[in-house]
Amino acid sequence: MKVDLARCAERLSALGHEARLAIVRLLLRAHPAGMVVSELQRELGIAASTLSHHLDTLHRHGLVEQRREGKFLRYTADATGLGSVLAFLVDECCSRSDLVPTDMLVGRKRTNEP
Repeated sequence: MKVDLARCAERLSALGHEARLAIVRLLLRAHPAGMVVSELQRELGIAASTLSHHLDTLHRHGLVEQRREGKFLRYTADATGLGSVLAFLVDECCSRSDLVPTDMLVGRKRTNEP
């Protein structure tokens, strides 16, 4: 499988902002139901226009999905887009060197650390 480095770099860049990473984390925790914009805004405490900008960026890069529910927009984590970023990091970066111990790649326990 050929890796699209440009696409992966764009997605990593989109995730490289604190607010966007916080949005993705919230949406992953709310998976599969996702969250409406007002819920995200309440959790994050950021202005609606700022949140809209970040959600648009994540959506354009295939990291979140949106669907209309009446007058609301519901956002969910895009498992395919996020999975491709993780697969790239593990397959192309981490597993091809001795830098990251194998036990960290498989069966890693959840922590509160990033």
